[in-house]
Amino acid sequence: MGIFDTVTEAFASSTQRTPGAAGEGDSAGAYWCDDCGTRVRDVDVDDEGLDRDAEGTPVCPGCDEAMRFERASGTGCAC
Repeated sequence: MGIFDTVTEAFASSTQRTPGAAGEGDSAGAYWCDDCGTRVRDVDVDDEGLDRDAEGTPVCPGCDEAMRFERASGTGCAC
């Protein structure tokens, strides 16, 4: 194994991914609750049965606060 392979392998293993979720579906990110830390992928909001506020933003099932959308970047999750 050469230096290029070693560096490539190191970078590939350092990418944090959500097990079983990275690259699935048409997800653009996730909704987060800043109050209690609940995270729901955007493509799972309807399947989870989350309520929405007047603007259409999902409401946290744990504390009933509006969740914040965070766009996924790169090949990892939206964290």
